[in-house]
Amino acid sequence: QVQLVESGGGLVQAGGSLRLSCAASGSIFSINDMGWYRQVPGKQRELVAVITSGAGTNYADSVKGRFTISRDNAKNTAYLQMNSLKPEDTAVYYCKAEIRRPYYLQSVDYWGQGTQVTVSS
Repeated sequence: QVQLVESGGGLVQAGGSLRLSCAASGSIFSINDMGWYRQVPGKQRELVAVITSGAGTNYADSVKGRFTISRDNAKNTAYLQMNSLKPEDTAVYYCKAEIRRPYYLQSVDYWGQGTQVTVSS
């Protein structure tokens, strides 16, 4: 009864920009942390950036200064602005949100389906 839908992936040349969106919908009481992760074949999924409900942020060293995470709490949506993209940023990007549903005491992690980002050299 909770869905995360990502959008905004695609093919871009090195040095270009993309903006990913992650919209949460369904039976939602509150959302704590929202984050972006990425995964390439044969490797573990890795954290890219995370934003708390109070807008505190944390980034992987590899994307600091190039990527910016933000959120719109009224829309239950998180964004990832990716600038100065490099071929090594190529991956499937996943959104994760820590969501508390009505009448539940604990929050649960929900994941989106992923969106492909390909950066050509």
